[in-house]
Amino acid sequence: MPELPKKKVGIVACSGEELPEGTVTRLAALKVLEQLRPADSVTICLPLFLAGGEGDRAFARFYPTIALDGCDKRCAARGTEMYSGKPAASIVVTDLVTEHELGRIEGKSRLNESGKQAVEMVAARTAELVDELLGKSWSRRSGAFIEPEDRQEQPKTQEPVQATCSCGSGIPIQEVEITGKKVTLVALPLIFQQFQDAGKLPDATTERELLETVKVYNSIPVEVEGDYMSALVSEYAAFCAESDKTR
Repeated sequence: MPELPKKKVGIVACSGEELPEGTVTRLAALKVLEQLRPADSVTICLPLFLAGGEGDRAFARFYPTIALDGCDKRCAARGTEMYSGKPAASIVVTDLVTEHELGRIEGKSRLNESGKQAVEMVAARTAELVDELLGKSWSRRSGAFIEPEDRQEQPKTQEPVQATCSCGSGIPIQEVEITGKKVTLVALPLIFQQFQDAGKLPDATTERELLETVKVYNSIPVEVEGDYMSALVSEYAAFCAESDKTR
């Protein structure tokens, strides 16, 4: 299979600016991205995602996501599921407030004490979910990941870094025309490169294998598989021809 970039978890925060709970989701996401798990998480911009941002949608199709919603409308979770797939995990601030009896959250630009507590709780729970999704164990005592094979290393705390966006995560995508429509396929450039490195020619002996490999990373309806095979072989032939020119 193609060697894709390091697996990370995408965090989709609610964009409801009219509610203080929406502010809680954004501040909690930022805390995870910059302080708690900067190396293991990226942000997914919900407005750009809903507007058709292919980088964000490609990331959410391939990697696990956590939706942080302010209320039971679950805009972040539903938007993610609509365009890329159901989030691996979801947190709703109003549910958390009720569960922990935090009291009413107030303030949009400046949260009250209940709001600040909610930020800490949502951030901590999100960090735990990131670890679970990546199969890691975090030691709260040492402030570091528990290494396998009982390796004894000096505990290290993660320094704050700038939050990174999923659209720059390095997942390669390519648009292909299928029956007159543009379709975005995840990992296609890497798949083409892998096939070329293996000496596979763009012909009938390769088309089925090419289609099956593309299906690992993309959802392709059975009824149009033939159309996809023809288009993929054509695109692969163009890829090989272009590569030969640059050698």
